[in-house]
Amino acid sequence: MSRTRLSLAALPVLLAFAGCSSPPPPPTQVIVQSPPPPPMVAIVAPGPPPPPQSELVPPPPQGVGPTVWQPGHWRFSAMNGGTWVWANGQYVPVPQGETMWVPGRWMQQPSGGWIWTEGHWA
Repeated sequence: MSRTRLSLAALPVLLAFAGCSSPPPPPTQVIVQSPPPPPMVAIVAPGPPPPPQSELVPPPPQGVGPTVWQPGHWRFSAMNGGTWVWANGQYVPVPQGETMWVPGRWMQQPSGGWIWTEGHWA
C-alpha cells in the first residue's frame, strides 16, 4: 500500500476514536463548613464578685504591633462549693479595623444572680 492510501484508510479509524473521547468532568468542589461553636453556658454567681484586685500594668511588649491591656477580673467557679478566682490582666493584639476594647463586667440579673459578660472590641 502506498503511504497516501494507508493514511486515508487510517483516517476513519482516527476520527472514530476522536469521537469517543468526551470532555473531562468538571473538577469536584469540596466545601467544608466548621460546626458552630457550642453554646456558651452562663455561670450564675450567687452574689457579686469581690472588689477588683489592684494590678501593676507592665509596659506593653515591644515589636508585636499595637496592643491593648485587658484588665484582670474575677471568675466564679461553681466547683468546690463556689469560689472566686482572679484572672490576671494581659496585653492582646488589636485586630485590624478595631479601635477600642470594652472590658467585660459582672451584671446583676433580675433573679438576683450575677452573670459575667465577656469583653469585646467596639
